[in-house]
Amino acid sequence: MQMHSTKATSNVSPIYTGELNRTPLGDLRLAASDFGLVAVEWAESQPEFDAFLARLKRSLQPDERRIKPYARELMEYLNGKRTAFTIPIDWTIFRPFQRETLQAIFRIPYGETRTYAEIAAQINRPHAYRAVGRANATNPMPLVIPCHRVIGTDGKLHGYGGGEGLPTKEWLLKMEGAVMA
Repeated sequence: MQMHSTKATSNVSPIYTGELNRTPLGDLRLAASDFGLVAVEWAESQPEFDAFLARLKRSLQPDERRIKPYARELMEYLNGKRTAFTIPIDWTIFRPFQRETLQAIFRIPYGETRTYAEIAAQINRPHAYRAVGRANATNPMPLVIPCHRVIGTDGKLHGYGGGEGLPTKEWLLKMEGAVMA
């Protein structure tokens, strides 16, 4: 997996958009820059997807060809044929704390979970578990940056903004074979 430089040069890159339809979890919308993936969203959350892309202040260009590698890996993952993503992620779109948090979440292995407190400790901010939760909740690339693998300190599932919420989170963790409390 490429962890691209965080230089601000990507702010001139257009955002390419496309779709991934008929996945086990429904239709998805994808967006990428020249540097990597910037967003994954469920089709029914189109207003949130559009609002997120607008905040990036870049031109939008529909381009299924550029989105195809991202769509292929996502479909492989959702069909149980991929356990790690090799597609690049454009980490430049994040502020430093969110980038650090989401990079830690990105490294959670397939089929494993971590608590918000464990992620906070991993990034050397042991008391920042609520901020970790906020960064996790605003993750624009669910599935690829596996926010579904982050659970409460009590070992239970807490909040998930993708798809149908907690049932989607539970489905993903079961698909991965994660041990649930």
